[in-house]
Amino acid sequence: MKINKLKINSYGKLKNKEIELKDNINIIYGKNEAGKSTLLKFIINSFYGISKNKKGKDYSDFDKYLPWSEEEFSGKIEYELDNKEKYEVYRDFKKKNPKIFNEKKEDISKQFNIDKSKGNEFFYDQTKIDEELFLSTIVANQQEVKLEKTETNILIQKIANLVGTGDDNVSYKRAIDRINRRQLEEIGSQKSREKPINIIERKIENLEEEKSELEKYKNLKYEIEENKNNLLEEISNLEIENELEKEIKKINENEKIENEKIKIKENIKNKNEEKINNNKIEINKIENENKKIIEKNKNKLNELKIKNKKIKNKLIIIFILILIINILQFILIKNNIIKYIFLLTVPTVLIFSIIYLKNKNKKIKIEEKNNKKIEEKINLEKNNYLNENNLLEKNNNELNEEINKLKNNYNLKINLEKEKIKNNYFNKIENNKLNNLINSENINYELEKMQNEINNKKIKLHELEIDKENIEPKLDNLSKIEEELVYNNEQKVNLKKLEKSMILAKVVLSRAYEKMKNTVTPKFTDNLSRNISKITDGKYKHVNLYDENGLVVELENGNYIEANRLSIGTIDQLYLSLRLSMVEDLSEEKMPIILDEAFAYFDTERLKNMLKYLSEEYKNRQIILLTCTEREKEIFDELNINYNLVNL
Repeated sequence: MKINKLKINSYGKLKNKEIELKDNINIIYGKNEAGKSTLLKFIINSFYGISKNKKGKDYSDFDKYLPWSEEEFSGKIEYELDNKEKYEVYRDFKKKNPKIFNEKKEDISKQFNIDKSKGNEFFYDQTKIDEELFLSTIVANQQEVKLEKTETNILIQKIANLVGTGDDNVSYKRAIDRINRRQLEEIGSQKSREKPINIIERKIENLEEEKSELEKYKNLKYEIEENKNNLLEEISNLEIENELEKEIKKINENEKIENEKIKIKENIKNKNEEKINNNKIEINKIENENKKIIEKNKNKLNELKIKNKKIKNKLIIIFILILIINILQFILIKNNIIKYIFLLTVPTVLIFSIIYLKNKNKKIKIEEKNNKKIEEKINLEKNNYLNENNLLEKNNNELNEEINKLKNNYNLKINLEKEKIKNNYFNKIENNKLNNLINSENINYELEKMQNEINNKKIKLHELEIDKENIEPKLDNLSKIEEELVYNNEQKVNLKKLEKSMILAKVVLSRAYEKMKNTVTPKFTDNLSRNISKITDGKYKHVNLYDENGLVVELENGNYIEANRLSIGTIDQLYLSLRLSMVEDLSEEKMPIILDEAFAYFDTERLKNMLKYLSEEYKNRQIILLTCTEREKEIFDELNINYNLVNL
């Protein structure tokens, strides 16, 4: 794979730049702060996207390279794979996903995997190299190969890590030590005391003791619950019976009320009959008492009539005599005066007689009238009593009908209600008890007895509730202890799982390390030995890794010395040559080698050997050197090696 062209519209300090790169060696020259590192970041971010995560730095790459002006933040990179397929990637760095075009300028962006967080992974799909691997092998910069004397051991460790584990940031010994430390700190051991596993085990032991002490309350709660349920059932049954007794009492009370109604009506009837009899007595009394008066009055009236009749007869006789006398005197007496005087006696006697008889008749009439009034009064009294008796007898007849009707209706009603009660309580109360209660003559006593029994059981129920309430806090505490036990047991299980994971990790790591030492490490050390021999003109021939002494280098005279005794420049060569030796095994693609100020602290001789080595060993790879000096150009010119020069 090689990069053909870079088009930078605006990225950091770089604007409107177009750079063409060639096969093999490309030198990108620029003074300090000219934008070489920015150009390298543009290449990396074009392939993998730009991050807005600070990753422990003061600024993220997005914030660092975002142009200050409002212009666009974009560019394009053109590259070619080993199979001669060419691609163009246009990236607007403000957007997560780029646009990918093939040689026909067709947009093929959707042909590649798109990760939600990383975006389009086209470059990984094509090369199988992720950004981390790209940065740790293909790209090397000044900060990675230059160290002060006091930091030499760090670089030696990175080389040993690369040889031993394949990653310069991973040390087998440190990894094992870290796992052991983490295992001790996060888990603990049988000998430790104040570590998580020991604390949890003691806590579980204490909780188990507390739980065992409180378990008895749990059993007591079950007993209370059972007694409570039994009491509730008994109370429920008693309340059913109580309801039955209340209904029976109600029927009996209704029966009493109806009987009272009947008794009232019968009392009224009896009183009516008594009054009828009294009235009859009064009638007889009236008849008996007024019979003599009537007879006396009749006799008196008859006597008056007889007497009046006698007087009338006498007056008639007198009148006839006077009349005869007057006739005779008219005949015998000649004196007219006397005649007329005698004649006056006739009208006088007649008038007197008429007046007298009239008075007598009037008296008789008055007496008759009085007698009539007395009779009428007597008859009225009798009739009043008779009429009252008629009304009372009529009322009694009606009362008889009502009484009979009440008796018939109520008997029917009582029987229906009793049958209804039987049906309602048939499945709730035993049949014998049901019949006894229905036919009980002393239901009030039964009801009072039942109510007392219910009250007593409710008191017992309340006592059980109080016992339960007293137990609840202990059971709540038991529940909390059980939850805490579950939690702590889970924590213990998790710690045991973590311990197993760590033990397994150490086992796997040890096996991997042994496999690495037996397979990959010899290959690394062989490549490293060959590379360092060429770079140093045979001054250092072999490099080996030992568990005890670390990285060891063979000198020209055959002696072995530890790598940390070498000069800083030699260690820099050793580290860079090791990274270059790894490039071969990264991908099926022949990836370019990008070196940013990687030789800034090489002396001229070392630089010459390194550039010669690069040109000879990596003829089939694109090499991009970013530098602020002309040393590389001068050495290539001296060695007559072709290169492509790009001035920033």
